[in-house]
Amino acid sequence: MTTADFNIPVSKVTTTAPTKLRLGSLTALVVGSMVGSGVFSLPQNMAAGAGPLAILIGWAITAVGMLALVFVYQSLATRKAELDAGPYAYAKAGFGPFIGFNSAWGYWISAWVGNVSYAVVVFSALSYFFPAFGDGNTWQAVLGASILLWLIHVLVLAGIRQAAVVNLVVTVAKIAPIVLFVGIAAVAFKLQVWSLDFTGLGNASLGSITAQVKSTMLVTLWVFIGIEGASVFSGRAERRKDIATATVLGFFTCLALYALVSLLSLGVLSQPDLALLKNPSMAGVLEAVVGPWGAILINVALVVSVVGAFLSWTLLAAEIPHAAAKDGTMPKFFGQESERGVPSTSLLITNLLVQAFLVITLFAQSTYQALFYIASATILVPYIFSGAYAAKLAVTGESYESGEQRIGPLAAGLLATIYGLWLVYAAGPAYLFMCAILYAPGILFYIWARRETNQRVFHPVEAALAAALVAAGIAAAYLIWNGSISPL
Repeated sequence: MTTADFNIPVSKVTTTAPTKLRLGSLTALVVGSMVGSGVFSLPQNMAAGAGPLAILIGWAITAVGMLALVFVYQSLATRKAELDAGPYAYAKAGFGPFIGFNSAWGYWISAWVGNVSYAVVVFSALSYFFPAFGDGNTWQAVLGASILLWLIHVLVLAGIRQAAVVNLVVTVAKIAPIVLFVGIAAVAFKLQVWSLDFTGLGNASLGSITAQVKSTMLVTLWVFIGIEGASVFSGRAERRKDIATATVLGFFTCLALYALVSLLSLGVLSQPDLALLKNPSMAGVLEAVVGPWGAILINVALVVSVVGAFLSWTLLAAEIPHAAAKDGTMPKFFGQESERGVPSTSLLITNLLVQAFLVITLFAQSTYQALFYIASATILVPYIFSGAYAAKLAVTGESYESGEQRIGPLAAGLLATIYGLWLVYAAGPAYLFMCAILYAPGILFYIWARRETNQRVFHPVEAALAAALVAAGIAAAYLIWNGSISPL
């Protein structure tokens, strides 16, 4: 929920003079912006619902879908450079204000729910040293997470921003242990363990291959959330054409790391054993190979990484509705700033929601995995409509020169859209119903924003969509109330 996962790109760091970056530096920045907390829990998250074959298929589907999304954002950043208010701007430009609002709303929900998952996984990691924190959802963990949340709130209000040294420490803390883990796991890898139940069909609880593949989809999406932020490096590139190369190299580097972490783990511990590990599960795998120091290393690395990302994405989560308020997509009060230029109202509302969900995790015993599933599902709206907008531009020829080749961008747009729709299907009814509950209240804010700017609230199709969303939200609330579904 990264996202992606959720981690502000290093290009957000304020510098006294702009530095022109070459291909190697750009690639490193892209990798640093995508790698977050999710990779540390990949072994358990993937093995919880799938065997080796389904995990391989899941990564293959993700490679195609996410690469298409990479090309979509690269193309749109070039062809529609004036749309710089975030992914929701593409949905708004292509499909109207109501779709644009829901894209902004979903992106915002994904950001702050992702922050809740950050808080949970930090204290789950700390439970290795302090068992009272459990899986990050005990009262002690919720209290600790709440203190951390409001400490970061105060720091942001004071005008604190990421410093280059913080970025460096966080990036090293994330990447170095992952590379070390891959190396050690490769040496400890046993083919007989990996192939013990290759299809996963020997475990009836996993279901069919299709069901197993579906179970991996939101996990793989979670670790790539934030991939749309790669294009922000374009202004710092020594050669603009290096952006595309760096993005592709960064994407495949992360894909290789992620896939190796999950697949090599299946050769160290069997699928049932991995599924029972607590998160961050990479610690349990490394501990099984090298002893307690491996678990200590991974848990410390995760805490450093996620606390840094928590600070960064608190800023991002607050800036999403703030930016949307500036262009009339969200109500104006979200655009209020403090004397230091901090989006104070948006920050307060965002963190109050994070606090509310932290309390819910206590009573619902919500896990890190349940929270990032919700964060992943809610971000699908801006992703789907970004792909659809790229395809629409290719079909209509808008922003294209006469005779310019459009087949590639059209294919990328269609693939990204189909991938997003497949993820909606793979998410399953429980998380889609939860999304309906979170999306439906946004209609009130949309009406508020439209009336502030004296614009027509709904066109007929938009009114029908709004009514359907409200109906789905009410139905979801009822099903959760009577216990028919339980996404948390």
